Amino acid sequence: QVQLVESGGGLVQPGGSLRLSCAASGRIFSINVMAWYRQAPGEQRELVASISTSGATNYADSVKGRFTISRDNAKNTVDLQLSSLKPEDTAVYYCHALVRTRLTSPTNSYWGQGTQVTVSS
Repeated sequence: QVQLVESGGGLVQPGGSLRLSCAASGRIFSINVMAWYRQAPGEQRELVASISTSGATNYADSVKGRFTISRDNAKNTVDLQLSSLKPEDTAVYYCHALVRTRLTSPTNSYWGQGTQVTVSS
């Protein structure tokens, strides 16, 4: 019913930048919080940043001041600007959204397929 498609991952040197994008499509009535998570090998998936419909943001301490999350409510997209990247930022990054498909339906959780970010010299 709802698909989230990420793009923009890749290989970057330490100190470099990347921009991740995520587009939601399908049967969408409204989207509540949108977020980016990441999962490194052998680690738990962790929240990187989230943004509400009104634009209120929340960041993991490890990325504050380096990453910026933004969204376009009209286009159902969410972006993550990654700057001053460190090797420990290497992970698969996942887009997440809380979506209501109809006025009377509950909010459901949807995930993208993930995009790899590798920070290495």
